Amino acid sequence: MTEELKKLVEISQYYGKNKDYVIAGGGNTSFKDDEFLWVKASGTTLADIEEDGFVKLYREKLEIISQKEYSSVPAEREDQVKKDLYASIVDPEKKLRPSVETSFHNTITYKYIVHTHPNLINGLLCGKDSKELVKNIFGNTAIYIEYTDPGYILFKKVETEINKFKEENGSEPKIILLENHGIFVSADTVEEIKTIYADIEEKLNSRISKNPDFEALPVDEKARVVVPAIRTILSADGAKIAKIRNNKLVNHFSASSDAYQKVALPFSPDIIVYCKSKFIYLESEGSAEEIINEFNEKLEEFKKNNTFLPKVILIKNIGLVGVDINAKSAETVLDIYEDLMKISFYSEAFGGPRFMTQEQIDFIDNWEVENYRRKMAQGQSQASVVDQKIIIITGAAQGFGEGITRELFDRNANVIIADINEEKGIEFQNELNNTKGNNRSLFVKTDVSCSESVKNLIFETVKTFGGLDVFISNAGVLRAGGLDEMEQDVFDFMTKINYTGYFICSKYASEVMKTQAKYGENNFSDIIQINSKSGLKGSNKNFAYAGGKFGGIGLTQSFAMELMPSRIKVNSVCPGNFFDGPLWSDPERGLFVQYLNAGKVPGAKTIEDVKRFYEAQVPANRGCYVEDVVKAVLYAIDQKYETGQAIPVTGGQNMLN
Repeated sequence: MTEELKKLVEISQYYGKNKDYVIAGGGNTSFKDDEFLWVKASGTTLADIEEDGFVKLYREKLEIISQKEYSSVPAEREDQVKKDLYASIVDPEKKLRPSVETSFHNTITYKYIVHTHPNLINGLLCGKDSKELVKNIFGNTAIYIEYTDPGYILFKKVETEINKFKEENGSEPKIILLENHGIFVSADTVEEIKTIYADIEEKLNSRISKNPDFEALPVDEKARVVVPAIRTILSADGAKIAKIRNNKLVNHFSASSDAYQKVALPFSPDIIVYCKSKFIYLESEGSAEEIINEFNEKLEEFKKNNTFLPKVILIKNIGLVGVDINAKSAETVLDIYEDLMKISFYSEAFGGPRFMTQEQIDFIDNWEVENYRRKMAQGQSQASVVDQKIIIITGAAQGFGEGITRELFDRNANVIIADINEEKGIEFQNELNNTKGNNRSLFVKTDVSCSESVKNLIFETVKTFGGLDVFISNAGVLRAGGLDEMEQDVFDFMTKINYTGYFICSKYASEVMKTQAKYGENNFSDIIQINSKSGLKGSNKNFAYAGGKFGGIGLTQSFAMELMPSRIKVNSVCPGNFFDGPLWSDPERGLFVQYLNAGKVPGAKTIEDVKRFYEAQVPANRGCYVEDVVKAVLYAIDQKYETGQAIPVTGGQNMLN
């Protein structure tokens, strides 16, 4: 990588990682020399862009777009321009799509360009007095472009204004301000670009009497019911995730219908791409059911007037809900709409908010380029039975639970890592979220034997993802010992985790699942207990564990009968011995050590003796693997007819009659 491209990558990431400047795939950057232009490719994000995220183009071929006469029919013209743009690509086999503003970047002669959509600057550009104020604030150091639909026409307008500026001032402008869109800053060094941006910020901040307050606020308990209901109602049309956020800025605009009117329409194309152009505001302060009834009424009206479903629902005194087809894009919906709120807040210092017109909105909504960006932002769906499902796994930070969680996440599920081990849980969450998928993981510190802890787990899941599709009760403990050595406190501890914990988890998980069944006629949910072969057959000197697991199957069968009317399937998966995990192999507290010390295996003198003894009992001649259990879990989720079953995964060691 050349030093110039290295600087381009660095400044792209510098602004791309700052959500006050760039969100999701917005903004673009470029570098040019006499022969080539490197510009950000559509579908890439500035926050993590590298050299291979830029399209390299011949500048001489790009200049044809400036000189050529194109069709007067908009659709034909844009297609012709796109063909010429693609013909300028140096390496077409890389299949990178140049940014729609590539022609702007080529026309400006400065080496570096950074185009962003900062909420503070857009507060000015989306304010009613923006044109007049730009003259007062910037004088003859910038040009202001009144709103023009993106594409070739906007390019020609910018080109004309640049040439006019050069004639009047003897040089090109380093600042180009696009009404209701964003800013282009250009210079021959990245250091100067940073200086220009900082100077603009200082000028605008001097005119702001108060900044928006983003202090987090608690989400009202009604959201436990309201958000899963909204997600389920919209799921019939493809929505899979509904994420809620609440803070003082959200509260400011949700406080009344009048306040909402200041964020009721989009300011810029990016908002339409990610959030669409119409939203729903719920102002009922009644019960959860009354709020849901209001949503249903407004949704019916929404459907009559629009060809799309809402992605944004603002609920008075409760929070902001973002809905989309996956966790990543739902999070982006919240970020973009919250940015809209910031722009509206700042615009009060510049004459008050000026939204896009309906004609402008319609152009963006139907423009092929923005539809491409929308598709890229949402990503590709995975062909998996758990694709974008919301799955809690208890005991998920290590051992068997970690393996199950990883397998499900790799199949594009959204996973909630519920575990008492905070350090390992956070580390695991971060590891999973650093991947490129459109699903997400969440760690919630959880004690399955404590009702309040489990209630918090469920609520955090609802706030982050909008509901709960599968609860996998995996957390368990094992302390081996015979009757003459087992103390009551150890027995009670094991029973509390292995048996009572399953009851507590099922109790609170089923509450959300019942709500989803109420508002979705075809909605099925699953509670799956990771039991054991010890739940199918007694276990010598291991009665506390086996007793809890036997009881767990009794709970499974009983819960299944009770919950099936709400289309909640309840099954147990009974693995054989997971010899490779810490439960068995931990050198200090693993079962091999425990069983050796307890004398459970007659004649065994070493850990290897114990291991061989147990392997010999399995017709498959090996221990159980994580993938064996995951296949059984996927079966339980996929089918809609089996419930109350104890599914053995034992390599033939346990066979049901």
